[in-house]
Amino acid sequence: MENISDEHGSPPPPGDEPHTYSDPVPGGLPERDAFRAPPRNYEAEKSLIGAILANNRAHERVAEFLRPEHFADPVNGMVFEAITLLVERSLIADLVTLRNYFESNQQLADVGGIRYLTELADAAVTIINATEYGRIIYDLHLKRELIDLGEEVVNSAFDSNVGETANSQIEAAEQRLYDLATSGETEGGFKPFKDSVLGALNAAEAAHKRTTGLAGCTTGLRDLDKMLGGLHSSDLLILAGRPSMGKTALATNIAYNAAYSHARTNGEEGAVVGFFSLEMSAEQLAARIISQEVQISSDRMRKGELSNDEFTRLVSASQALYQLPFFIDDTPALTVSALRTRARRLKRQHGLSMIVVDYLQLISGAGNKNENRVQELSEITRGLKTLAKELNLPVIALSQLSRAVEQREPPRPQLSDLRESGSIEQDADVVMFIYRAEYYLERKRPDADDVEKAAKWEERLDRVRNLADVIIAKQRHGPVGDITLQFTGQFTRFGDLDTTHGGDYE
Repeated sequence: MENISDEHGSPPPPGDEPHTYSDPVPGGLPERDAFRAPPRNYEAEKSLIGAILANNRAHERVAEFLRPEHFADPVNGMVFEAITLLVERSLIADLVTLRNYFESNQQLADVGGIRYLTELADAAVTIINATEYGRIIYDLHLKRELIDLGEEVVNSAFDSNVGETANSQIEAAEQRLYDLATSGETEGGFKPFKDSVLGALNAAEAAHKRTTGLAGCTTGLRDLDKMLGGLHSSDLLILAGRPSMGKTALATNIAYNAAYSHARTNGEEGAVVGFFSLEMSAEQLAARIISQEVQISSDRMRKGELSNDEFTRLVSASQALYQLPFFIDDTPALTVSALRTRARRLKRQHGLSMIVVDYLQLISGAGNKNENRVQELSEITRGLKTLAKELNLPVIALSQLSRAVEQREPPRPQLSDLRESGSIEQDADVVMFIYRAEYYLERKRPDADDVEKAAKWEERLDRVRNLADVIIAKQRHGPVGDITLQFTGQFTRFGDLDTTHGGDYE
């Protein structure tokens, strides 16, 4: 049987313990208590407040993580809130300054008014113990929240709402648990400049020791790595373009190259990749990767037009891909919250170190009916940037562009084309566009009767055939500029150019 403290923490006198009802359970099972008091420690709360009243500097030791609602006794929470208001106004919080507050508050007057305030002051501990007492109070608050969360999960599971699946309830519970676990974190405070300098030196040393000379994860594309310095942890990279430009192909190439590098170097380089494919199925994405590696058209694979030799090559190459740290989630219409929950789980289970999202506009909003789509996209990009910093990994998010791009000649994308998408440009650390002049030129084939015009058209097309420009329009940590890559559309494969080619559309 458990003793239950009175309103302000004093244990009941011997013999006056509240009666606990326990009924025998049919079948001879052990009896259980019908009531358990939630975890709390009124004495710790009173001692902490007393320490702050004795020396207001004790407030500094707990202010970052402790809030009035964390106190089990609401009266103690109200007193702590009053002290916090005075301290934040650079005023002294003591018996004198709090007197008026106590006299004007009926709830405080009901528990003894000034007499209770004096009782709090008498319960003071030393300032040295203030942080420890604050942590005890906060820890007990978390346990009470866990109890409430557990009850909500149970009630939700019993609910007969057919519109809510078990998986969605699990994701919601995981989100609540994570929010609860991180609500009191204080690692984001000031750091000595020495620590920041050492961190920068360690990153430079790691890049210096790598054979690739990169500070970040390789993309597998020489010129892109040189321009970006690799893919950096905590960065949000936007890869945008019109349909048929090769966004998914380039993102898949980069993700595969990172996973292959990780497997080849036993984790020293590359990344464990989590690919959220909201448009294509996992099988379609895998078929693209196999196609680019075996150099067999994915269209022929899909239609069953392979020879026996080609199929043998396909099977052999597929077996070599089994061990790659490449994970695909093809759930449609994911929310940022669900995406974040699944990314954290993959990070915990397999050491996730890169995320690809294909693509932004297919992510579902939070469901606020008062928000338009521009506001939703702004929330989505902010959520992805927060996720990149939280998990300390690069996030590559693909984005569609509007048809306004094609109203220009040449139709090369630029940063202003992202304005309709809210804060994409502001949140992103890197913004890249894909532009293939070949795609547009092929659709401007002149009349065959005009021989001279047809010859010029063919000449221009030859200059840009199988080429793609990656336009780095924004980069916080480095230069901007264009990179020309080889693009083999048949195998959806990007590669490096050995020589420089012009990719401009005329």
